[in-house]
Amino acid sequence: MRGSDHARHRTLVDPNGRGVKPDLIVCGLGPAGRALAHRAAARGRTVTVVDPAPERKWTATYAAWADELPNWLTPEVVAATVPRPMAWGTRAHRVDRPYVVLDTGRLQTSLAIGDSHVVADRAVDIAPERVTLASGATITGGRVIDARGLARSAARAEQTAYGVIVDAERCAGLDPLFMDWRPDNGAAPGAPPSFLYAVPLDDERMLLEETCLAGRPASTGAQLRSRLRYRLDARGIRLTGDEAVEHVRFPVQGGGPGPRRFGAAGGFLHPATGYSVGATLAAADAMAAGQDVWPTAARVVHRLRSAGLRALLALPPEDLPLFFDTFFTLPPAAQRAYLSGRTDLAGTVSAMSALFVALPGRLRRRVAAATLGFRFAREVERLRP
Repeated sequence: MRGSDHARHRTLVDPNGRGVKPDLIVCGLGPAGRALAHRAAARGRTVTVVDPAPERKWTATYAAWADELPNWLTPEVVAATVPRPMAWGTRAHRVDRPYVVLDTGRLQTSLAIGDSHVVADRAVDIAPERVTLASGATITGGRVIDARGLARSAARAEQTAYGVIVDAERCAGLDPLFMDWRPDNGAAPGAPPSFLYAVPLDDERMLLEETCLAGRPASTGAQLRSRLRYRLDARGIRLTGDEAVEHVRFPVQGGGPGPRRFGAAGGFLHPATGYSVGATLAAADAMAAGQDVWPTAARVVHRLRSAGLRALLALPPEDLPLFFDTFFTLPPAAQRAYLSGRTDLAGTVSAMSALFVALPGRLRRRVAAATLGFRFAREVERLRP
């Protein structure tokens, strides 16, 4: 990537002094922004990217369902594949869908942005064709896309997690876990719940992570660390204290569909799961081409998913394992539609309807109470295939 000291000027100029107006300006170089810039550059677009730390290495662990990944993504970014991950509510469920963990470094490197012009500055004001930077500079372009992610706020539910990376041999016999809600983490009765997420990072290492799916406020890192240590000790996995640590904290609310936002800021984060990278990668090429990535069906799915998050936030802690027991007994097609069908309105409605009907009565009443403000039941009936 090329750095830039043009940020001190009022406008971006080329070496001959002529004004330069790129086809696309991308604000933010996380996975969403970098994927968008990568696909735009691959299409021959002129691209300027703006980020306060463009050389920063990614350290988070990213994962997705294998069928979410686009064909243009190099296979080498997949570090590990779990053919049928396990999910636990109050009992075990096999998820009949391959799950992949990405190699973070290879993913970042693979999303090469070619000759894109990189401006090391912070975007403070974004308009459809103009960006004003913290330095006072202004950059204009054909399109401006905000891919800076979501800012934290006390009003927004968050997902938090605390994880450790351990040698795989120390986890012998531990199935990869998409989520495990069993109550062996030492949490007090009635405390905000959390689950164990356990996935291979490669052939030699596993990530073991205690996760608060969504909370307002969410569980703290210290709380999750204590629970993880308690849970692992109960399962005979001893920690030395020298393990590499992963901290996770991000909002699951606040993003919204629109033609000038991408990634979590643009509504691509699933509000009821916290996943966004698979959906973002899948849509990056269409977004780079200037296509409408938010047809009416996708906008309605986004609202239905937001209703699903409100339902999860309203459930008593002791009922969450039963809720996920019900979800993971749905047919694989219904699970996939809800988890990944961003534009699949019929599939999402069918999955949510089936889940609602299958829930025990007391959970149905709570879910209805949490979502009726959104007219959820009425919308489901109106849109039922």
